[in-house]
Amino acid sequence: MRPDRRSMIQAGAGLAVLALSTTLAAGPAAAEPGDGDRFTFAVIGDIPYGDAQIAAFPHVIKQINADPDVRLVDHLGDIKSGSTLCSDDYFAQIKAQFDTFVDPLVYTVGDNEWTDCHRPNNGAYNPLERLARIRSVFFARPGYTLGRHSVQVASQAAAGYPEQVRYTRAGVAFAALHVVGSNNGLAAWTGNTAPTPEQAAEVRDRTAAAITNIRDTFAEARDSHDRSVVLLTQADMFDPTVPGAAFADYSAFQPIVAAIARESAAFDGPVYLFNGDSHVYNADRPLAPGSPWLSFYGIDTPSANLSRVTVDGSTGLNNYLKVTIDPSNPAVLSWTRVPFAS
Repeated sequence: MRPDRRSMIQAGAGLAVLALSTTLAAGPAAAEPGDGDRFTFAVIGDIPYGDAQIAAFPHVIKQINADPDVRLVDHLGDIKSGSTLCSDDYFAQIKAQFDTFVDPLVYTVGDNEWTDCHRPNNGAYNPLERLARIRSVFFARPGYTLGRHSVQVASQAAAGYPEQVRYTRAGVAFAALHVVGSNNGLAAWTGNTAPTPEQAAEVRDRTAAAITNIRDTFAEARDSHDRSVVLLTQADMFDPTVPGAAFADYSAFQPIVAAIARESAAFDGPVYLFNGDSHVYNADRPLAPGSPWLSFYGIDTPSANLSRVTVDGSTGLNNYLKVTIDPSNPAVLSWTRVPFAS
């Protein structure tokens, strides 16, 4: 069963990639720091969860705004817990708070705000309807970041994926990928034992768009002689907190992991993957030689240059990740966890 399922997903994604030959659209590039400049950005995810964090979120934003080093913010998705309503009012509330970030904000969509909204305690919504709503609320201006100082980014809006973007800062190529938990959205909805045809089609086509974004980001990084590539996802595709992980629960990630492995192995520089989802800070090399994830995903070529960083999240979250691009650092990136102000 495992090889058949993997082959089916790879074939579907491959065909969709061929069909998705659209070019990412963007206007004139915003002013960027030069290759010799330091550049610092903040990463958060899986926030706000629950009433206390919702009430405190404006203070978190204020603290990040006050950090003189931070010049861009990445939110890795899950703007609510997985057991609360996916309401229009809540989306509008978070969007209004996102608009108070002074720096450009790149929002990578999570599963809690659409994929899991079929759950009764989420409101028993149709997840595809919620996804359309997320796009209309948070990506009403395709090709631009959120935040007060909105800047232009390359976007897949023309293909229907305004949330999938890429940009370059200080000689580092970034890609925000719409890859979510719940097996990238393939987990069966309430009342079903298997994905619906519409659900499977959405996963297939979005996966293809993500793979196109990965390939284009690495291609541009090579052409521009960028020193590093940074990928941003909500999903933890290498979750160390799940003992005895079953491939059936991760199958939809396989073509994405394969694309990341191929491109990373062929790139002459460090590659970083930042994700949320599993809620506990972790830094590792999931596709290095000897990693069990290689055989789990059927990856033939290790990627020793790929580092993965999971940010803290959920109700125990008490910090943001402060990441600095430093041209004098052989690893290119360094980071620290900054505690929230009390």
